[in-house]
Amino acid sequence: MLAMDYSREVPHSQQLIIQGKQPFNAEPSAASLVQFNITPEDLIYCRNHGPVEEVDTETSSLEIHDEKSANTVKFTFKELQADFPRHEVIAVLQCAGNRRKEMNELKKVHGILWNDGVVCNAKWAGVRLRDVLLRSGINTQGALHVHFESHITPCEDDSYYGASIPLEKAMSEDGEVLLAYEMNDEPLSPDRGAPLRLVIPGYCGARWVKWVDTLRISQVESPNYYQARDYKILPPEVETKEAASSLWAKYPSITSLPINSVIASITPRGLNNDSRSILVKGYATSHISAQVSRIDITIDGGKTWQPTRITYQEGKWSWTLWEATVEDVEEHGEVYSKATDERGVCQEMSGVWNMRGVAYNPWGHGKW
Repeated sequence: MLAMDYSREVPHSQQLIIQGKQPFNAEPSAASLVQFNITPEDLIYCRNHGPVEEVDTETSSLEIHDEKSANTVKFTFKELQADFPRHEVIAVLQCAGNRRKEMNELKKVHGILWNDGVVCNAKWAGVRLRDVLLRSGINTQGALHVHFESHITPCEDDSYYGASIPLEKAMSEDGEVLLAYEMNDEPLSPDRGAPLRLVIPGYCGARWVKWVDTLRISQVESPNYYQARDYKILPPEVETKEAASSLWAKYPSITSLPINSVIASITPRGLNNDSRSILVKGYATSHISAQVSRIDITIDGGKTWQPTRITYQEGKWSWTLWEATVEDVEEHGEVYSKATDERGVCQEMSGVWNMRGVAYNPWGHGKW
């Protein structure tokens, strides 16, 4: 692997909680996140496996390789912007390790101990991956996967960052997979993967490759470390990387994340014991195939539940913001949240521990 040079790191928002400096990893508080339907740049988490790079848009390009025929097609960044229809999608981006710190309280996990702020909701714009693949003339007959690669920056565990998704997802008109060059009506910043990154609505952030420069049409999944030997849910009995070494290939890579809800803030209301209440706010995210339909909260450990009010939801890929006022509460207590999706799938009380600390989704929890 190449040596990593962090001397070119770009400035970052002071509103983020730094979880690692080299490479730079940081998140906002969930309380600050739920103040906005669309997450502003300064509150979007930073997740990196190597240095943040600034790329010259005048010289950058995207290569598409057909592994079966060895054919290669190349588009410059300027051609992608000028020659393809611009498409917008509002979609939530969430790290697979969101809430990992909570899981670590059950038993030690391997990875950055994220709180519950490695999530954001943004308006992304760019070109449909489907349109680019069709225009390229690359033969996708019989292929099963599309690989995404970034050779621009070295990584901690591999010589480049790579991921893949099923070709069916990439070619779906409803899937809205983008090669994005804008976020929230502005050009992508280096932190967000400028000049070009993947946006894969409904999939976890590990597949949204930043600084993407290469695509491959293949019969198999990407062999890259971050697809083949990371971001997988291993059985609870696997507790060490040594024990996991022979098991990675037996378990699927994470695509979408399970239904989840988080209590972001609890604000006391009322000045005396006769009128004490709390305002509870949070966010919820759903599986790829169904949007969140309701969120309920409880202050008695699940014996009774109170519905919340959904305050924001936009399209099928966005997060869901919610709030509720609970009247006549004690001076101190606990509140839990659970989300339910359109299919009736409900967030469970407990999450399942796994060594990498990914996809953790027990009931949301807060105290006042």
